[in-house]
Amino acid sequence: MIRISSQFDSGAIEVLDCTDPSDIRLNLRADNAADFRQWFHFRLQGARGQACTLSFDNAGESAYPGGWDGYRVVASYDRRNWFRLQAGQFDGRRYVFRLTPEYDSVYFAYFEPFPWERHLDLLGSADASPVATVSDLGATPDGRDLNLITIGRAAPGKRKVWLIARQHPGETMAEFFIEGLLERLYDTSDPVSRRLLEQACFHVVPNMNPDGSVRGNLRTNARGINLNRAWLEPDMTDSPEIALVQAQMLALGVDVFLDIHGDETLPYVFIDGNGMVPGFSDAQRQQEQAFCTALRAASPDFQTTEGYSPDQFTDELLTLASKWVFHRFGCLSLTLEMPFKDNANLPDGLFGWSAARSKRFGAASLQALLAVLDGD
Repeated sequence: MIRISSQFDSGAIEVLDCTDPSDIRLNLRADNAADFRQWFHFRLQGARGQACTLSFDNAGESAYPGGWDGYRVVASYDRRNWFRLQAGQFDGRRYVFRLTPEYDSVYFAYFEPFPWERHLDLLGSADASPVATVSDLGATPDGRDLNLITIGRAAPGKRKVWLIARQHPGETMAEFFIEGLLERLYDTSDPVSRRLLEQACFHVVPNMNPDGSVRGNLRTNARGINLNRAWLEPDMTDSPEIALVQAQMLALGVDVFLDIHGDETLPYVFIDGNGMVPGFSDAQRQQEQAFCTALRAASPDFQTTEGYSPDQFTDELLTLASKWVFHRFGCLSLTLEMPFKDNANLPDGLFGWSAARSKRFGAASLQALLAVLDGD
C-alpha cells in the first residue's frame, strides 16, 4: 500500500490521490499564513520497484511558475545523500516527474532540506570553536530561539561584517552557504580566515526564519510575513526576527552586509546591488564591482552577466534587507542569490546546484571579502 506523509521537520505537501502509483496526484501546500506555494518535502512509502508518476496539479498557481521549466526534483533514500531526478514536464498547469524507487521509502524535496537539528548542530559547532560565541537575540512568534554567531573579537578599527540567511525559509541553500563559510572561518590554520579575523569581527544569523523553516514554508514566517519586505517598519508582533536583528545592527554598527538567498527561476549565481537606491555614488559602485570581481576570481560558479533587472524592486526598495542596510549605514550591502535548479554556466548532470556546492561557494566568498577589506 502506498502512503505519502509530510508530518516532519519542513514537511509540506497535499495529497489528492495516491491509490495508483502511475498517477499520484499532489498539490503544493501554501505557507501556513500566506498564499505562497512552491516548497515541498514529503515521504513516499510502499512503492519499491514500481514505476511511479507524480504530479503537482497546481504548479501553475505557484509563487514562481517559471521555476518549473527545466527543474529537477531532489530525492533521497536516507535523508543524507540527495540526488536529482530527470527533469519533469511542465505544461503551464501541472508539473509531472517520475521515479521507480529502489527502496520502500524515498523522500522528495524542492531542494536539499537543512533540518532544525542541523541548525542546532551549527550553533553547537560555533560554541565549540575558540574564535566564536553564540548569543540569543530573542524569540520568534512560535517561541523558537533567534541566535547570532559572533566570530572574532570586536576592537577599535576592526570592521563589522554581517551575514544573514534564510529570511525565506525554503531557500535552504542559504544556510548551507553559511555552514561552509563558518567552517572555513573557524579554521585557524587557514591564512584567509586568520587575516579576516585580524581585520574584522563577523556577526552571522544563519537562520532568520526558524518558524517558517520548521513549518515547511517557502517565503514567510509563522505570522505570514515576508521578512525581506519588513525592514522598513518591523515590529515585535508580526516580524520580531527583523526588529531584533535591526536593533543589534544599530547597536554594533555595520561595515559590510551580505543577505544570502536562493532564486527559483534563474539558473545562475549572482549579486543584486544598490545601483537603484537614491544617493548611490560612483565610489560605492566601484566597491560593489571590486567585490564581484574578487568573487568571480574566488569561484567560477559566480557570474555578473545574468541577474535581476535594475528596476525589479523599485516599489519595495527600503523594505529589503540589503537596501535598508545600505541606506542606513552607507556600506557595501548586497543580496547574493544561488539557484534552485543548476548553475547553467557549470551544469552538474547528477546533482545540479546542491548543498555541497553552496557550502563550497560560502567558503570561497571569504576570499572576496578579504580582497574588499584589504583594498579599503
